[in-house]
Amino acid sequence: MERKFADLPLHSGKAPYWLFQRMKKLAKEIILLFALEGRINDLLKNLSDPYWFQALGCVLGFDWHSSGLTTTTGGALKEGLGELYKDLGLFIVGGKGKTALKTPEEIKIIADKMGFDPEKWINISRLVARVDNNALQDGYQLYHHLLIFTKDNNWCVIQQGMNEETGYARRYHWLGEEVRSFVEEPHKGIISERIEKVVLNLVAKESKPAQEVITSIVSENPKKVLSLWEKVSLKLPSHHPITFKEIKLENLKSILLKTYENPPKNFQDLLLYEGVGAKTLRALALISELVYGKPGSLKDPARFSFAHGGKDGYPYPVDKKIYDKSIEILEKAIKKAQLGRREEIEALKRLSFFFKI
Repeated sequence: MERKFADLPLHSGKAPYWLFQRMKKLAKEIILLFALEGRINDLLKNLSDPYWFQALGCVLGFDWHSSGLTTTTGGALKEGLGELYKDLGLFIVGGKGKTALKTPEEIKIIADKMGFDPEKWINISRLVARVDNNALQDGYQLYHHLLIFTKDNNWCVIQQGMNEETGYARRYHWLGEEVRSFVEEPHKGIISERIEKVVLNLVAKESKPAQEVITSIVSENPKKVLSLWEKVSLKLPSHHPITFKEIKLENLKSILLKTYENPPKNFQDLLLYEGVGAKTLRALALISELVYGKPGSLKDPARFSFAHGGKDGYPYPVDKKIYDKSIEILEKAIKKAQLGRREEIEALKRLSFFFKI
C-alpha cells in the first residue's frame, strides 16, 4: 500500500446549488468519456488513487484541500451517473452520514432492477467499513462510505473518517483487483494530513500472529477470557490509550458468549460479527500482546492543478462561463463520437499529453 498524504481540514459551509449542479454535469461527462473509450475499469483504478481523486475534485471546482472534497466529489459522481447505470453497468452506492448506512438497501434496489445477487456487494461494503473503523484504530471515525462497482465484478471503495479532536479528515481508498486479503494490507492508499503517534493496526502484515491469537481467544470459554482481561487491565502499556472503565465487562461477556457458541472461521469472519467493535478488538489485542506475546502493529499506515477555481474563492473564484464551456465541449465531443465522429475526442486525448507530469 502506498502512503500518500494531503492536508484535509474541515471547512465550514457546503457547495452552493449552482456549483453542485455544474459538478454533476461535468462528472457525468467525465464518466461518459471513460465509457466511450471502454475504460470503465480504468475509471475505478483512478478513483482508487488518492492523488487522482483529489485532482478530480479540483477539476470539479471544489476546495482543493478540504475534507468536503471527498463527500461532494463522491456525491457529484453518484448523481451525475444517475440512471446511466442501467446502460453502463456501473453502480455507485453510499455517501455521507445516514446515506452511508443505507448502502445495503441501495445495493438491493439496484440488484432487483439489474438481476444480480446483492449479497457479495453488501458483504464487501460492510467488511471494508469494519476494517477502517474497527480493525484500523487511528482516531478517525468513518462518516463517508462510497462503493463503486461494475457488472464485471470490479470495484473500488472511498471512505473518509473524521478526528473530532483535531478537526482533520483521513480518506481510505480500496481497489478490488488489488485486494488479496481484506485483513492484510488491503488499502490502495490512505490520504491524511498527519501521521498519528498511537494507532492499532490489526490489518498490517505484522499483525497476522495477533489476528490468529485473537480468533483463537474468542473461541475459548468466556470465563477464561474475562479472567485474562482482568489481569491485563491492571498493567496496560502506555501505547494503548484505554482504561478498564472503557471496556464494559457485561458487553464483552455477551460478545464472547456469541463467539464461543459460534466460533468465527478467521479474523475476517470475526470482524463481521454483530457487536464486535473497536473496543472489543482493543481488549482482545491487549490479551494477545500481554498474555501471548503477539502484539498488533502500532505503525500508522497513512500536488494538484486547478481547472475551475474553488467554492471558497481559492485559488480563485469559480468562473461559471468557463465551467459551462467545459461541460459544453465534453457534451459535444461525446455526442459526435457516439455517431462515429471522433475528431474532437482524439484532440482532447492529444491535448492531455502536454499536461502529463
